[in-house]
Amino acid sequence: MKHTAYYPWKFGLMSVIYEDEILLGFDRAYCVDGEDIKSGFSDRVCGQIREYLDGKRRTFDLPYALHGTPFQMSVWRALCDIPYGETRSYADIARAVGNPKACRAVGMSNHRNPISIIVPCHRVIAADGSIGGYGGGLDMKEALLTLEGVKIK
Repeated sequence: MKHTAYYPWKFGLMSVIYEDEILLGFDRAYCVDGEDIKSGFSDRVCGQIREYLDGKRRTFDLPYALHGTPFQMSVWRALCDIPYGETRSYADIARAVGNPKACRAVGMSNHRNPISIIVPCHRVIAADGSIGGYGGGLDMKEALLTLEGVKIK
């Protein structure tokens, strides 16, 4: 059974969606929508995110499950290959997944990423070096890139 836990954080409220000990979704939330069911696992997710935001963690060791189309899954795998403190363009990711003309589809896959930060879609920027878009809000993307030491236009 899926559960959602809500925690305060730097960007207001975070939602952690999980089933058993598997992370299914993590994102910025704008309100509590349903029952708030915290567990040791959701506390661990929150703790690792807070460590990341405090500059004490660069990688995550949380079990998670992603569900999407084959193309989305390939994009999300490619995102996980972007090292901390580095960026790639939408075109770079499109080439990495073998579909160099799919820049817009890469952007849409990023937008549908259910586990932001952990699957680091914030590390994808526009080809001209500008920040591009972000489902969690441009303020959050800019803060995450700045935390990682990325210079943005």
